[in-house]
Amino acid sequence: MAVGRNRLTGMVLAAGMTVFGVSAQSLPTLQEFYFDDDVAAVAPVVVSADSADLVDQLMKQRERGRKALDATVQLASVAYAQGRPELGRELYADAEKNTSLTTTAGRMVRWNHGWDLFRQGDAEAALAQWHSAQQGLRGNASWVPPTYALALWTLGRKDEAVKWYAAAVRTEPQRWSTSTAYAQLLPTWRDSERASLAEVQQAWAAQPPAWP
Repeated sequence: MAVGRNRLTGMVLAAGMTVFGVSAQSLPTLQEFYFDDDVAAVAPVVVSADSADLVDQLMKQRERGRKALDATVQLASVAYAQGRPELGRELYADAEKNTSLTTTAGRMVRWNHGWDLFRQGDAEAALAQWHSAQQGLRGNASWVPPTYALALWTLGRKDEAVKWYAAAVRTEPQRWSTSTAYAQLLPTWRDSERASLAEVQQAWAAQPPAWP
């Protein structure tokens, strides 16, 4: 359901805070391989980011109902990027309540929310969102090991980060044994994020964990 422009800044925060109280959360049992593609692991682009009236165009998409969910996610990401995290959380909460974890759309919302939270410095809440996205997927998505490794390393859970990174190496050793191909493997990641993952890779190389 579309939310008018005048209401967006006044929406309460309660619904958006449901996933933010997780502390030292447990993760699913680590699997040996993660080969599966996940079509939900993509950022929607409804309006070009270089559009001069980006926000207005996204609001029109929401109000018309055409690609409303994608527009909401993109608008939420814009709000975070513009330093308006409260609005970003509320927009994501609006998207999340209208999607199921078992659908591609539901996983897309939570996967994107995780990245926006991570880039706001909240790796714990990001991990909770990524965990939710993973739970809605049958199979072992290839994005999971490096993404979990990044979040866990950032949280100081370095032994766990290395174990998750090892799963990426087991799955595709020719790609993940070194960090030289990160720009191609992780094109949407920021340089700082790839640099952090390179630290995980170095820790893995220094002492690769045994499996299982």
